[in-house]
Amino acid sequence: MYEIGDKIVYPLHGAGVVEAIEEKEIMGQKKQYYVVRILCGNMTLLIPTDNCEEIGVRDVISKEEAKKIVDYFKNEPLCDDSNWNRRQRGNLIKIKSGDIYKVLDVLKDLMYREKVKGLSTSERKVLGNARQIVVSELVMSDFANEEDIDMIMNDIVDSLAVVKERERA
Repeated sequence: MYEIGDKIVYPLHGAGVVEAIEEKEIMGQKKQYYVVRILCGNMTLLIPTDNCEEIGVRDVISKEEAKKIVDYFKNEPLCDDSNWNRRQRGNLIKIKSGDIYKVLDVLKDLMYREKVKGLSTSERKVLGNARQIVVSELVMSDFANEEDIDMIMNDIVDSLAVVKERERA
């Protein structure tokens, strides 16, 4: 059970802080809920306390793990699936998993694709969602601020695009 002030991750929206634990009556049933303020997007969620594990709610990663995540982002190869439907389905499954490494794969692939080919409207939305999830967790882990994280990730993708361009030439 989480307590007020705990930093947690909600799979579809990213990292936030438990601001309160409240009892609410919904459809005649009383339940306890975490009131969680999500870092990015200025959003507040009510998460039932009794099925957090099923939903995929978890603790925010440590600062040490955040460093590993940035290394993973830098070194993990791209998955360049040309089939839009398959790619979109796979990306949504990865995001819903709540696994930060799977969301990083989505983020890197879409950032690269956006840089070299452009994205459809729905892929831009998925990219924004993946970015929010990853950046919010890295910020909450005290790794770096949002601007620095954006700069690090953009630099990695920019250098990857240069390398790929040289390979094609």
